Amino acid sequence: MQPLCQLGWALLLMRPMALHECRLLYTLAFMPSFLRRLWQALCDARAPSLFTPGGTPLLQLLSSGVCPPGDVASGFACQLSLFCSLLAHLLPTLHDTEFYESQTVGDPMPFSLDQLVEVSGQLRTLCLGLLELCFPETRTSFSERQSQLVSELWKPMFKAAVALVRQLYARDSRRSFCPEGHWVSPRANQICPERVPDWNLQVPRLASCGSVASRKQLEEEGPPLATSELRSVALLQEMPFVVPFPVRVRVLQSLIAQDKSENMRELSNFLLGPQIHLVVRRDYLYEDALEKLSGELNLKLKLRVQLVNAAGLEEAGVDGGGLMREFLGELMRTAFDPNRGLFRCTHDRRLYPNPAVSQLPDYGPLQAARQYTFVGRMLAKALYEGMLVELPLAHFFLAKLVSPGRGDLDLHHLASLEPLVYRNLLFLKGYPGDVAELGLDFTVLSSQLGHSTLEELKPGGASIPVTAANRIEYMHLMADHLLNAKLRQQCLAFRQGLEELLPPHWLRLFAPHELQVLISGAQSPVDLEDLRQHTHYEGGYTADHPVVRAFWKVLEGFDERQRRLLLKFVTSCSRPPLLGFKDLEPQFCIQSAGAEPGRLPTASTCMNLLKLPEIPDESMLRDKLLYAIESGAGFELS
Repeated sequence: MQPLCQLGWALLLMRPMALHECRLLYTLAFMPSFLRRLWQALCDARAPSLFTPGGTPLLQLLSSGVCPPGDVASGFACQLSLFCSLLAHLLPTLHDTEFYESQTVGDPMPFSLDQLVEVSGQLRTLCLGLLELCFPETRTSFSERQSQLVSELWKPMFKAAVALVRQLYARDSRRSFCPEGHWVSPRANQICPERVPDWNLQVPRLASCGSVASRKQLEEEGPPLATSELRSVALLQEMPFVVPFPVRVRVLQSLIAQDKSENMRELSNFLLGPQIHLVVRRDYLYEDALEKLSGELNLKLKLRVQLVNAAGLEEAGVDGGGLMREFLGELMRTAFDPNRGLFRCTHDRRLYPNPAVSQLPDYGPLQAARQYTFVGRMLAKALYEGMLVELPLAHFFLAKLVSPGRGDLDLHHLASLEPLVYRNLLFLKGYPGDVAELGLDFTVLSSQLGHSTLEELKPGGASIPVTAANRIEYMHLMADHLLNAKLRQQCLAFRQGLEELLPPHWLRLFAPHELQVLISGAQSPVDLEDLRQHTHYEGGYTADHPVVRAFWKVLEGFDERQRRLLLKFVTSCSRPPLLGFKDLEPQFCIQSAGAEPGRLPTASTCMNLLKLPEIPDESMLRDKLLYAIESGAGFELS
């Protein structure tokens, strides 16, 4: 097996497309029995040891960041790199039924799901060890031999292994097969979020490992980083999912905080720094914002909002941040409303760009692109300001926002857009009869606004029947048409706006489902104790006031739905902040609304302020709170 692995790996090093061009490698990738034997050989490989009879497992040694003898390491590197490359080539060709349900001999999957969990866990730990070998502690005595090992062994091994690990993680994040917490490593807890802004995440650190920094690099990248910092940066760039999600959220918050300070300069805390002053009519909020903010060059500046009522008069009050948040929340709800036409809903009521937007009366291609860019910028502004906005976005759309390049996706993501089409394509792949009898060709019928058009999936597609020989091509062209071709311009425009405030390397710290949590918050229960500890009181109320004590007693008796309704009533979002109520801005506040017996609780969501009448009777307070939060009555803007 070793000579075969050496040959295969040599071919891959010489020709990056060898897996597609070389029949030997292509055949090996689709031989489950070979992949199983190769993995077993990797698990059995040993390095000589004076203390362990039979030697130390090489996987264990490398996972610990320990360098084995050169001759042993070289042979193991060939086997491991080939295994990872072959399996990474096979996995994208396996559809969900094959990946999740193939458990018998003869199936295309070389491993059961339980075995794959073990494989992915070992490879994840191996990647962490290889990073330590790529960035050794003793850089001052970095020898030519060590540099050669990094460039010829550790770096190629890491690249092959991390590409496979990323694939497995992406599959697991789309449809879980690993236990909770499987991807997070305790070894990643060394990252200090507050230091990350000084590390320049844009510089690809892995590319320069094993070499001495040139003068040009020092000028462009700044002073050299410590070994632990280089490892942390490489970890965030190559496999951020091993870092706990709360740590990555704090990393993002630190990056934004530094970016804000650079944009706002020293007078920002006194409302004297550079600002954007926006005057919008309450009844035409979206239209006015589109007109006035589309040309704004720097949306990172403080945004001060002045609302104008239906009579054309400016509403009273100075925006200290609350009006801006209220404005952004309402703007997002309006922009993503399917009735406006920019977005559609999937079968499970999740939002994605309208593929037929350019055919709507109010939108041409240029106007649609302008609006998608604007909406992307404003969503980024909400994230930039630490706001949560309840926008359930489709998984494939989120995946496009964090994917490199143009954000094109493969067939596997079609399930979240067109589940029926996806199931039909899987049926076609496994159809045992004569495929030609199904009467398919390389066209797709699109119906928009009552008009049907026939579109070709490839030139001359109307005259090309789908057969057993070309059905795989048909499946992938159909998925590409629905997921990419019809949505490309809309998604690129949206991403352009999003990335004006949030650079791509910030967004790629998160998986698609994690980006949804960043936007809308987690589905975690409302922590009443955390809320109580971070609540402020005004208007004569204190934590020991009888009405306040009754309020918390009432909340303890609320079920989760009622607690979320209260949170939405006061903050406009039913989900708690990502890292707890200490991050709620402004702080949750309860203010006395007087002792009028018939008055209902009201809220100023722009200030996260609950105006609570002085009702010491617990039963009456409960009834009035429930009436207010369940009917949405009593909203007022202060």
